[in-house]
Amino acid sequence: MLPIMLDLSQAPVVLYGRGGGAVRRLALLREAGAADLRVYGDAGVQAAAGASWRGKRPSDRELAAARAVFLVDVPEAAEMAAAARAAGVLVNVEDQAALCDFYTPSVVRRGDLVIAISTTGKSPGLARRIREKIEILFGPEWAERVARLAAARDGWRRDGVGMADVARRSDELMRNEGWL
Repeated sequence: MLPIMLDLSQAPVVLYGRGGGAVRRLALLREAGAADLRVYGDAGVQAAAGASWRGKRPSDRELAAARAVFLVDVPEAAEMAAAARAAGVLVNVEDQAALCDFYTPSVVRRGDLVIAISTTGKSPGLARRIREKIEILFGPEWAERVARLAAARDGWRRDGVGMADVARRSDELMRNEGWL
């Protein structure tokens, strides 16, 4: 598995699901910045989806128009995953690793600091418990720290500082602040 960060801010994303798992996945996609979110599913999902709601079930055409498809607790997951994959769309089927092109990790998000924890689908519960430990180590203050370091790096680059020196200065700032 290759860990990557997928920018969903400009890509159509389809979520089709039922129950609390689909509502949680919807929240995760919104936190990740999915702007063109097309949600299908049961009444509970509809209530949570708001303006992103599209209907009870996506068509093959709607699946093919997405960059990524997330399926949660739907009986036709295998056929829908195959249809999306045939159209070149990335597919994630919750708790069915054999149907997935990628896994959704457990995530600690502190502003632009995003720490992903994965067991490559082998034990989501273990990933969740590890995430809970990491949340303690990296509290909400890390959002400001990342923003501060990013601003410093931008300034150094504008001043013409080379990459090796930017890295050295970054390490020095973190050390002086006692962050790590």
